[in-house]
Amino acid sequence: MNELIRVRLDVTYDGTDFSGWAAQPQRRTVAGVLTEALGRLVGADTVLGLTVAGRTDAGVHATGQVCHIDLPVAAWEALDGTLVRRLAALMPPDARVLAAVPVPDTFDARFSATFRRYEYRVADTPWGPEPLRRRDTLGWVRPLDLDLLRQAAAGLIGEHDYAAYCKRKEHGTTVRAITALDWRREPDGVAVATVQADAFCQAMVRSLIGALLTVGDGRRDPQWPATLLTLRERSSSVTVAPAHGLTLVAVGYPDDPAEYARRAEATRRLRA
Repeated sequence: MNELIRVRLDVTYDGTDFSGWAAQPQRRTVAGVLTEALGRLVGADTVLGLTVAGRTDAGVHATGQVCHIDLPVAAWEALDGTLVRRLAALMPPDARVLAAVPVPDTFDARFSATFRRYEYRVADTPWGPEPLRRRDTLGWVRPLDLDLLRQAAAGLIGEHDYAAYCKRKEHGTTVRAITALDWRREPDGVAVATVQADAFCQAMVRSLIGALLTVGDGRRDPQWPATLLTLRERSSSVTVAPAHGLTLVAVGYPDDPAEYARRAEATRRLRA
């Protein structure tokens, strides 16, 4: 049996032309193009065990995605120091691996993570998104009041059941802990929401943004988004914001590698 080494990959991509992260038959996905490129380097039959921190939906971008693979030691030794450059030559221009580093085999890109952080960009300027940012910025025709957005966001922070904002999966929990949710204005006038949690349900971030935008433009009361936390099923009054405004910007892990396994065990218990 070949001895294996675990490698952490830091990945960035423009999600516009991808059908999300997860590999799907007959569809172009980030995992698909990454696996294909790795297969050309280490052999298509090599089982990589590709595991990602968060499966982004179709159209969602990432500047701070993290995944791990398990490579035969001989393959890693042959590629060490050149893997990032070689992958750049094999992958399409809308996806790149920024770093590849060996990690302990207790590291799990998904379950060892302590947080995921997303940003959502909204241009409520009269001219809409700048042409060079049109792929990652939503145009909003109504002016947004950041004070109202912040008031509404404050009511969503903490550990709650976010069933009203999630696409429920069988046997999955919709309880999550949001540690940060705030809005800022960039120098170019774009409103940017930052949301951070231990993990997110499918469509949760975009649902939260969709609800908050109706507060920011004056159509809903700032207390309304928090009132939905009493629901135990998805709310039909929440509109999911378009995917292209959302970017996964960071995934956090314990500073001490000795904590990887403990964090992964705790996360598995929580998700169960």
